[in-house]
Amino acid sequence: MKPNREANYSFSEQSRVSLLSQRQEEGEENDVEGQQVPCGCCVGLREGVNRGWDEVSKAFWKAVEHAKSDPRKIIFSVKMGTALSLVSMLMFLQDPYKYLSTYSIWAVLTVVVVFEFTVGATLSKGFNRGLGTLTAGGIAFGVAELAMCTGKWEPLIIIVSIFTAGAGATFAKLYPKMKPYEYGFRVFLITFCFILVSGYRTRVVIHTAITRFLLIVLGAAVSFVINGCVYPIWAGEDLHKLIVKNFTGVANSLEGCIDGYLSGLEFERVPSKILTCQAADDPVYNGYRSVVLSATQEETLEGFASWEWPHGNYRMMKYPWKEYVKVGGALRHCTYMVMALHGCILSEIQASHELRQVFRDELQRVSAECTNVLRVLGNNIDNMMKLKGEEILLEVHKAAEELQEKIDARSYLLVNSETWVIGNRRIIVPSETDDLIEDEGRDQLGNLSDQRSNYQHQPQDNDRPVNVLSRSWHSHNSHFGVAAVAVAKTPEKKFCKQLSWPARHSIDIDRACLRPTEKTFESASALSFATFASLLIEFVARLDNLVNSFNELSLKAKFKDPDDSPSAETKGICRRLLNFFKL
Repeated sequence: MKPNREANYSFSEQSRVSLLSQRQEEGEENDVEGQQVPCGCCVGLREGVNRGWDEVSKAFWKAVEHAKSDPRKIIFSVKMGTALSLVSMLMFLQDPYKYLSTYSIWAVLTVVVVFEFTVGATLSKGFNRGLGTLTAGGIAFGVAELAMCTGKWEPLIIIVSIFTAGAGATFAKLYPKMKPYEYGFRVFLITFCFILVSGYRTRVVIHTAITRFLLIVLGAAVSFVINGCVYPIWAGEDLHKLIVKNFTGVANSLEGCIDGYLSGLEFERVPSKILTCQAADDPVYNGYRSVVLSATQEETLEGFASWEWPHGNYRMMKYPWKEYVKVGGALRHCTYMVMALHGCILSEIQASHELRQVFRDELQRVSAECTNVLRVLGNNIDNMMKLKGEEILLEVHKAAEELQEKIDARSYLLVNSETWVIGNRRIIVPSETDDLIEDEGRDQLGNLSDQRSNYQHQPQDNDRPVNVLSRSWHSHNSHFGVAAVAVAKTPEKKFCKQLSWPARHSIDIDRACLRPTEKTFESASALSFATFASLLIEFVARLDNLVNSFNELSLKAKFKDPDDSPSAETKGICRRLLNFFKL
């Protein structure tokens, strides 16, 4: 038998080819590794550069968006740079004004500290700085002259004076009425200590005080001119727009609360940001939250606006800016009811969707009328126009009365009528009180069924059986002997679990009736609707105070009458000047 040469040949060829391929692959791997070693050093650097570039680009676009949100910020920044550049030119002065360049830093510091976003804030800080410097300079000059007359007791007099001034000024600025002048007290302390200490060394107290005061006046003057004459930003205008914005926010929140309640909106878990009063994604919550938190901002803007001269639509000396704060306070008083309404939506005990639909039309009408009043008041403040007629609350009151009548007619849906006690009570003798307490309910329950049949209305078209237990209650108690249904796990930072009330008891139920504990839960669920409706009616009642505050503002600020036509205005320049300076 001849050997199979072809088979041997093919086998040897395959072995040789496989060995060659393995060597080629090993060579390629070595080449790749050799190429990756130098590139690996650059990969980290390249990735770092890319990440840095991405961060820079993100920061740049965020700055662009920030500038687009309020273009006035760019203008304010340019004005600040211009004022600093002008004041810094004092450093280049030559004789005979070279001494000014030595103390030019005070003018620069004045611009940095005094130059604020609004004209009113700039005037307020400038006045405080000037008054503090002038007062401290005069007192420091007197103390320095007195200390020099005492001879060797001069250091002691200076130290005692600094202690007295520091303690007295600090105590005075803590007084509530002195809060607007807190910055002035700080400037007083700085100037007083600086003049006394430097004057003790150089013996040029008067020269130091006068030079410092003049440079502060110069820096403040530059700030006033640039900030007040070049695209001025008014604190009064910001206050005006803030009040208008708050009216819109409350109207939107109220409308969202009613719509969400009628649509059956329920929360199994409340976002933790809402529980801690932080900004959240809920538009209803954000609407009233901004109004509640704007109280401090309104007071601050009112304080700055009182420093501003007549301008624009506010052409009155002593413009009634405090009335804006009063209107904001009245609006905030109504906002608390919106907050409570939203709290009803977030609460665990909820009325059933069927019960809410029984009063749907009345709730929607009250909501529509209330939001209409808020938007009308906001638009009138924005346009600085008085109300047309005095019947703005007429429709709101009618809607609230209809809701109250509907609740009275369907009150049996809101309580557990089986426990009603109707009829004449027995006369209780004091000695029998303890015995009759236990027997009273038992004696009166005998006629309860007949009394209920005589009291309740006959079924009508819209009187259908209403299940007063909410879906959330059923979900917690639908499994007998088992705890509440577990809710899907969510990040702890985003949601906080509500306290469970009522407690999740196991229900050993008789199919014919509920146990008293479950009947209590049923009544609580139904009464939650009564709470919601009561809060809405209270909101209507608080609108009266809001309208009165608006009327006072419109009278003191001399808002336009709604019947005035633009053509009736006088266009003469003399008349315009008289209107501009009218008292």
